Amino acid sequence: MSYYGPVLAVTAIILLTEIVMGRHRGIYRREDIWVIGLCALLNPLVTRTLAGLLIAGAAALLLPQGKGALAHLPLLPSYIGLFLLVEFAFYWGHRWAHEGQRRPALRWLWKIHRTHHAGRYMNVLVTQRVNLFWSFVVPTAWLTGFAVYLGQGAAAGLVVLTIFCWNLITHSHFRWDDAIRRHPRFGRAFRAVEHLLISPGMHHSHHGYGKDGASYRNYAVTFAFIDWMFGTLHIPEGRPWRYGVPGAQPHWAEEIFYPLVRMPAPRADLEPQNPRA
Repeated sequence: MSYYGPVLAVTAIILLTEIVMGRHRGIYRREDIWVIGLCALLNPLVTRTLAGLLIAGAAALLLPQGKGALAHLPLLPSYIGLFLLVEFAFYWGHRWAHEGQRRPALRWLWKIHRTHHAGRYMNVLVTQRVNLFWSFVVPTAWLTGFAVYLGQGAAAGLVVLTIFCWNLITHSHFRWDDAIRRHPRFGRAFRAVEHLLISPGMHHSHHGYGKDGASYRNYAVTFAFIDWMFGTLHIPEGRPWRYGVPGAQPHWAEEIFYPLVRMPAPRADLEPQNPRA
């Protein structure tokens, strides 16, 4: 099942809306243009193709008799089961990536993932800001790839489409959930929903630091109850004080190509500007 076309269309609609409303004006450095542009170009054309070939080869090697073995299973329960499995696995892979900031054994994983967090802004282009080696390590790619090999291509495609579309919602600059969360009548009910599903505000806090920033919280993509189960849930009051990663920033080439490219940071990063409300 092809999912990239619909995702690209939804991304373009949200991006154009953000641009028309001025939400991209004056927020990018030259390094950001290089990182976003090359990641958006090379990830779909090169990295995902190579990662797909690697995963397909691994599936055939490890499960030589398994091709199409689950093709007889109905779509809906297969979709739900795979979705839950992918979300659970991604939670832990994502959490370990962030723990690499403090655990030397996982430092390499954080350096691959931090590209996605280094932007000092939040909008749909952040979904394109992904190191070229992330597709080789993220559990989502491996689990959906094995599902395709086992005959559940439709379920895998729907899972990827759901996750990508939810990513667009939670990364968008627009924070429609703030008003609901603060509403005197609906706020409490919405906070209860946020114990089940990740809202834009929750993921924005994951990309922030300072007041209402919580980069060590809200690791799930869609299902907040996984964070709730493991004690990493954070429901914010508003936007985080700053977006991005504080401190010295790596060279833009390292952001894209690490671990193949390793370079000293060119300078200490300046404080990010306060994002527009």
